Amino acid sequence: MTALAPYACDPSLSRGRLHHEPPPVGRSEFQRDRDRIIHCNAFRLLEYKTQVFINHEGDLFRTRLTHSIEVAQIARSLARNLGLHEDLTEAISLAHDLGHTPFGHAGQDELNTCMREFAPDAGGFEHNLQSLRVVDTLEERYAAFNGLNLCFETREGILKHCSLKHARQLGSVGERFLMRQQPSLEAQIANLADEIAYNNHDIDDGLRSGLITIEQLQMLEIFATHYAQVVTRYRNLDRQRAISETIRAMINTLIIDLTRTTLEHIETHRPDSPDAVRRSPPLAAFSPPIRAQADALKRFLLDNLYRHHAVMRMTVKARRIVRDLFMAYLNEPRLLSATWRRDTAVEQARAIADYIAGMTDRFAIKEHRELFQMGGAQI
Repeated sequence: MTALAPYACDPSLSRGRLHHEPPPVGRSEFQRDRDRIIHCNAFRLLEYKTQVFINHEGDLFRTRLTHSIEVAQIARSLARNLGLHEDLTEAISLAHDLGHTPFGHAGQDELNTCMREFAPDAGGFEHNLQSLRVVDTLEERYAAFNGLNLCFETREGILKHCSLKHARQLGSVGERFLMRQQPSLEAQIANLADEIAYNNHDIDDGLRSGLITIEQLQMLEIFATHYAQVVTRYRNLDRQRAISETIRAMINTLIIDLTRTTLEHIETHRPDSPDAVRRSPPLAAFSPPIRAQADALKRFLLDNLYRHHAVMRMTVKARRIVRDLFMAYLNEPRLLSATWRRDTAVEQARAIADYIAGMTDRFAIKEHRELFQMGGAQI
């Protein structure tokens, strides 16, 4: 690892863990966090959770697991360029989607609707908060504590956004939302690496699925510029390689621009510590022209891929599965094992949300089939 910049998080100066532990031997505190995330159950389950396309729709489409790995690779490259702590940046990237439901945002949205409709005092459902809940409470691997007992800095990075109501309930990790402060630069970089990854791999998956076309994408400056360069340089290149080269070039441009613009902001504000970063305006950013191009790409994907009728059909099915499961468990908690039964209505609703959020796509489909079908006929 390159030498840390003064504004980088230093594991030897970490704000610590929720539960005291002896320091690790042969690795840093942030390395320990990264390793714990990789070995936890929630991380492995991401292999069978939707990114855009349901897991069984194709072997080459991204899942939450492959997405998280791609985010970590981009974020680690950025961290190295900026003198940040690479292991912390990687840990945040790998953990950012641990709380995601089956069926992607469709599952999250329906679970939030159910929680607000039938358990308004429970605080709804948001996958970002759920990721923190996974690492703080739900993972059961260690004798001395629940959760993974991660460092403050890792937990801070996982919690990308939060309402003031929830922030007041989260202790020190929620304070920055109340004080209108920023997270560490490692967390800011991981957040933008997430955007770089999903925008670009959703192009790849969208083209592979046939739901969007190269002709449509050529209306976008960020794609058209790089695609023209690729086909000019490599004549007679087959379609899939041309797409791969274009996406690779786009990612490279975004990383270079993000690095340069962030360094300019650092030079302007001159933070000399992680706490100075937290008191500064957001430092990690794209330049205005690249930000505008990236936003245009996001709007295109929303209108033409995420809201494509084929995706929307699956979205409707996914939301029905989540709602049916939630209502079945809420109306009859004995459908759940004793592990997931609670004494009060609010606690029961939260336990059901935890249970459903932890499901993979295929487990949720199987559970729905077992609860609502008999002999192959839906009842």
